[in-house]
Parts: sequence; C-alpha cells; structure tokens
Amino acid sequence: MSKRLGTEFVVENIPGAGGNIATEAVVQAKSDGYTLLLVSPSACINATLYKHLDFNFIRDIAPIAGVMQSPDVLEVNPSLPVKTVPEFIAYAKAHPGKLNLGTAGNGDPAQMAGELFMRMTGVKMTVVGYRGGGPALLDLLRNQVQVMFNAIPSSIGYVRAGNLRPLGVTSAKRSLALPDVPAIGEFVPGYASTVWFGLGAPKNTPQPIIDTLSKEIKAGLADPTIKAKIAKLGAEPMPMDPAQFGELIRQDTEKWTKVIRSAHISIE
Repeated sequence: MSKRLGTEFVVENIPGAGGNIATEAVVQAKSDGYTLLLVSPSACINATLYKHLDFNFIRDIAPIAGVMQSPDVLEVNPSLPVKTVPEFIAYAKAHPGKLNLGTAGNGDPAQMAGELFMRMTGVKMTVVGYRGGGPALLDLLRNQVQVMFNAIPSSIGYVRAGNLRPLGVTSAKRSLALPDVPAIGEFVPGYASTVWFGLGAPKNTPQPIIDTLSKEIKAGLADPTIKAKIAKLGAEPMPMDPAQFGELIRQDTEKWTKVIRSAHISIE
C-alpha cells in the first residue's frame, strides 16, 4: 500500500485492555484517513466483555476492508486418549470439569472458541487463564493443561513434530495449512470461530477515502508475494469491501455477545 499510494504506512503498537486502548486512540483521531485500526474479533468480544467502554465499536469505527483469516486448532496433549473430535467430546462428557482448557487470558478469542464449543456440545471443561498464549502453550506441552484452542502459526511446528495432537480446526472448512485436520463443524454442525483481521477508520471518514483504501487492500491481497506471506502465517486472504466487513463485525458481535452472557464472563 505504501508503494501503490505513494505514502508511508507506519505500524504503531498500542497494547493494553485487549485492544481497547488502541481502538480508543483511533476513535478519537481525525477522520482524515491517516489513522487506521487493525481490527480483529477482539473488538466484537470486547463490546460485551467490558462493562465500561468509552466508545461503541460499531458506531465509532468505519469498516474499510477485510485482510486475512486463520482458524484456531483444537489441540490436546498426546497423553490424552482421544484422536478425533467425537472421541474428545465423549471423553470430556465422561469426565466433566476434569479437563483443563488453557487460554491466553480472560476473554481471549481462543477462549471464546472454547466457550462456543462447550456451549454447542454440552462439554464442561475448567478454563485456566494465563498471561499470554506462550505460557499456556508451554503448560499444554507439559500436560499441566490438556486442551487448547490455539492459533495455527504458533502450534504448527509442535503439531508436525508430534508434540501436540490436532483434533479439528475452528473454521467452517478445512485449513490449507493443516489439510488433513477436519473442521470441527464436520462433527458439530454450525460451529465456526475464525480469527480474522481487517482495517477500520474513525467514523465520518469520507467515503472516497475509505473506497480508495479498500480498493488498494484488495489489490494487495491479489499479489502473489502477499498471498505467499499470508500462507506462511497459516492464514488465507479475506478480501471484503466495507459493507461485507461491516456485516462480519456485526455478526461476530452478536455471536460473542450470546456466548459471553451464557458463560457469565466479564471484565470491569
């Protein structure tokens, strides 16, 4: 985009509060197209997870375009005597609350994937939150926790080495990165929990600016070099125009609202 638009794009990492600090910075920025937000499912989750936000994401951030998507993978420590999603469901139901589900923290998208799985299957697991996905993954390898819904890029090396056993991916269809691993939805109809990324801008950003950015993102995603880099991350391009991306945000916000309320999860 820097090359195509002739202007420099600077990536500024603003961590904290599950992405809310970065979002608020963009909400308060000028609506001139020069301050953009990398959007993920956390925005949809945070709308219900956090009780006191100074912004309404759907109202205050204008969708620009989808960029890429990647499923999590339901993986277990190989010591667990299951090799398929149906076997896992049966085992978990026979041992309610005995399996520990490691997560990167309260409200993490991977935790939401697990909560949705429990809600749709009737399985009960004990959620164990960590400060980040790295420590959770380490304890999964040590068998301190037995289950994780984890991002493919951080897991695929351990999966290929046999240190972790993949049971299913969380996307509606199989992942190109793990083509031999079935989608959970093949056994749990309707299940889907995909991690995606896109770009947004402050509300009232002029439509011509949004349309120009959306057009250039779509062109970039068609570039073979960019496609190869995305594939290396275990992801796939997700070209969406502003209307399509906005609809995805609305649908995911509605879905995660139901899951969060049924699981009684909240952050003050």
